[in-house]
Amino acid sequence: MDSTWTTTILVVPCVVVLTAGFFYLYGAIISLLSKTSVRNKVVVITDALSGLGKECAGVFHRGGARLILCGKSWEKLEELADELENASDPTVTFPPKLVLLDFGDMDSMAEAVAEVLDCYGCLDILIFNSSMKVKAPAQSLSLETDKLLMDNNYFGPITLAKGVLPSMVSRRSGHLLLVNSIQGKIAVPFRTAYAASKHAVQAFFDCLRAEVEEFGISVSTINHTFISCSAAVPAASTSLLWPLLFTRKPGGVSPDEVATEIVRTLNNKRKEVLIAPSLPKMAIFARSFFPNVFFAVMAAGVKNSAASENM
Repeated sequence: MDSTWTTTILVVPCVVVLTAGFFYLYGAIISLLSKTSVRNKVVVITDALSGLGKECAGVFHRGGARLILCGKSWEKLEELADELENASDPTVTFPPKLVLLDFGDMDSMAEAVAEVLDCYGCLDILIFNSSMKVKAPAQSLSLETDKLLMDNNYFGPITLAKGVLPSMVSRRSGHLLLVNSIQGKIAVPFRTAYAASKHAVQAFFDCLRAEVEEFGISVSTINHTFISCSAAVPAASTSLLWPLLFTRKPGGVSPDEVATEIVRTLNNKRKEVLIAPSLPKMAIFARSFFPNVFFAVMAAGVKNSAASENM
């Protein structure tokens, strides 16, 4: 047998094994860092009762964080806290503290902010996870619905952010992380109010990032497509780019994927993360550099959608 061929046969398996070992070791190190980086840190999670909120609660609780879980239902918050405590070692974890928080009820925000700060007297990490969605033609939405979306997706989060900032500034430490939709970067038809609220909150945190950097406070945003526990197979469609951007198809992300990215972002203090397949990323690029093409595709998508409904 040729010596070169023999060497190749011997080297290739070694390379494969070494590569696999490297990735295994890298994953183990990242997992260890994700736990030690939040140990004893005060972490606030809004809408902890959502799929992503529960996933984050589990990750940070196991990592030894001092959790403050926020949600609209006290009973469900208690159930979540019990689940976390029953599934963990009480010698290395802290019992979660609970706060009723409803971004749709702006009158209650001052009290909720005070409760969050009273839990431990300070906080290290605040994860803004709440979101209210609506899909409808602009003319069919009432102004009250528009205002409700702005309260849930914009005014609520920024009220909480402004409420905790003085504490972070005085300690010259803290991390604000906004889990935002990709529609904070790009807007598609029939989501006028939703996209407007997501653009608004994105702009607020983008500006805030520069303002608080001198105080040692980090601000991160994570923009994702849709979060789904199971990605469904897309239905056949003859339309163009627009309907493919946000349909529930393989390409969405699961709660554990987003939770993993949240931990990674907190560790490396990345300012902005985009979790999306290639097509939405191309749409953002097209919107920035070829707006006329982008608008034409959006309009064509609306026409195709209307035609399909009339068939």
